[in-house]
Amino acid sequence: MEQTTHSTARRRARARRRKRHRQGCLIALLCCLALAAALWLRPGSGNALPVLHSRSAVLMDAASGEVLAALRPREPAPTASLTKLMTVYAAMELLPDPSAPVTVAEEMFPPLYAQNASMAGLLPGETTTVGDLWYGALLPSGAECCQALGAAVGGEEVLLQAMNGTADELGMSRTCFKNLTGLHAEGHVSTVEDMAQLLTAALKSEAFRAVFTAWQHTLAGDLHPEGLAVESTLSRYADALSGDGWRVLGGKTGYTDEAGLCLATLAEVNGREYLLVTAGAPGDHTTEPYHVQDAAAVYRWLNAGL
Repeated sequence: MEQTTHSTARRRARARRRKRHRQGCLIALLCCLALAAALWLRPGSGNALPVLHSRSAVLMDAASGEVLAALRPREPAPTASLTKLMTVYAAMELLPDPSAPVTVAEEMFPPLYAQNASMAGLLPGETTTVGDLWYGALLPSGAECCQALGAAVGGEEVLLQAMNGTADELGMSRTCFKNLTGLHAEGHVSTVEDMAQLLTAALKSEAFRAVFTAWQHTLAGDLHPEGLAVESTLSRYADALSGDGWRVLGGKTGYTDEAGLCLATLAEVNGREYLLVTAGAPGDHTTEPYHVQDAAAVYRWLNAGL
């Protein structure tokens, strides 16, 4: 009986040791993962990336394309109006003359009105220029400008093919564009990492950079004798997008119910340029601008760590 008792005690002791060993291994693994995440999420400082409202985010060095911090960077999601970054970039390749005239066809307006698409303010049948369509598409996020660019290159499908072809060339392997505007469509997705790759390439173009960093512009149009003044959708947040040692140079907002609040920005922090793309923040046009708050938080954090 005594031998049986000792044997049972030894088995229980071994079981307890094995349990403590497993727990120790699990704790060590979690510590390693936490350390790896901390190292991944810091661009040279000992601080963690600030807590974000956005579901995904990626911060890049604009010159080198190096990823400095990321949160779910490769998770495919709807891109909303960030799509227009590629629309304009691809259109610039196909329509390089900014002074070329383009007429915004009347028939493209009813479907856009029905979808409550954002518009720059050009009128049905108005004639403007290719260059002004670039500004109209990116600053006020004008859907009619995107559709007019598509018509000018031979149709929406032609521009879509160019957009997806450019995505392939840039290694945007998790991206597929189904339309020119970013209005919700099944299978129309990208990632914050892919969109940052696009911006890294696009900003090497002087024409694209000029549009992306503009805060306001006056579109020429034969139905607007004095011109049509437009401004970036970021303009209302200008005060929140600069601070001691940093400032946002330009950007593009995006929103649909499915995509949430999205934002791509170029900023200068202590004399160096950085790209930040965020997606999936809660809210809408009537709520707090959580995407803008995230951008300000990340650039302040980056500035503090440099």
